[in-house]
Amino acid sequence: MSNKTYDTLKAISLIAVPVLAFVASLCNIWQVPHTDEIVATLTAIDTLLGAVVVAAAKAYGKKEG
Repeated sequence: MSNKTYDTLKAISLIAVPVLAFVASLCNIWQVPHTDEIVATLTAIDTLLGAVVVAAAKAYGKKEG
């Protein structure tokens, strides 16, 4: 995985998805339909991205040292 791909995935998992989950939580407060499904999907995506970022970091660490 390239550094650019890693940095992009890390930014998405640490910034973009949590912001979207925050917006979805506000939608829940305002009773927008299917908010629970949206929040659950975003959480699942963020969990997957977090796992990919951690795996990439470990693979990079093994490659460097």
